[in-house]
Amino acid sequence: MSTVHRFRTMGCDAAVAADDPATVVEVLERWEETFSLFRPESELSRVNRSRAHVLAVSPLFAQALEVALGVAAETDGLVDPTLCGRSPEVVLSERVLSRPPGLALDLNGVVKALAVDAAAATLEQPGFVSVGGDLAVRGPVDVALPAGGAIRVVEGGLATSGTASRGAHLVDPRTGRSAESRWEQVTASGATCLGADVAAKVGFLLGERGPEWLDERGIPGRFVSAGGEIVENDAWATATRAVPACT
Repeated sequence: MSTVHRFRTMGCDAAVAADDPATVVEVLERWEETFSLFRPESELSRVNRSRAHVLAVSPLFAQALEVALGVAAETDGLVDPTLCGRSPEVVLSERVLSRPPGLALDLNGVVKALAVDAAAATLEQPGFVSVGGDLAVRGPVDVALPAGGAIRVVEGGLATSGTASRGAHLVDPRTGRSAESRWEQVTASGATCLGADVAAKVGFLLGERGPEWLDERGIPGRFVSAGGEIVENDAWATATRAVPACT
């Protein structure tokens, strides 16, 4: 596997194993330039400042918003780009966005994972892209888990969401306030980093119901409480069960 390169992007620590790390960094920076809420000239910041009811957006913005609206519908609004349950008021028709004036968008619920998936798609050799708990791989990668232990990710993505590293940064759209949960960290596996990240967020937000929600969808999840208790849902236990070697 290629040498691991470490840097900061999207306000997070990042690590990349790639033959051409510059290409990966370029992809991540493009997403950051478009969607950062901390850069006044990002497209997302400009959209949120606009008082227009209808406005045109870039293809990348439209792509991310379409995904975010789909995720909001699939999660019954738990991962919502308005952070307040008003995603049904946001309408996207190709590159034309309609929403009530003053309704701000926050696409961070999907953007980091989408960026990781896009960056990993540029890998031509075995490697990985990891940004702030979101991971996508090309080939097997051993990953340390919260509260100890490790797992080998063979393909797809792995994501961890919670309060351990970034504090209470997740907003519960049901209350509009910082999310409270039994769990300190939730790790989920997925066919993509996006799928894993959304599952981890929902698992965290649902608290006690998180393991069951993931199991109903066949998503492996590992839950760590503030007291250090580790709970693995049935899908995780099945996926990580050692297979006896043939003799």
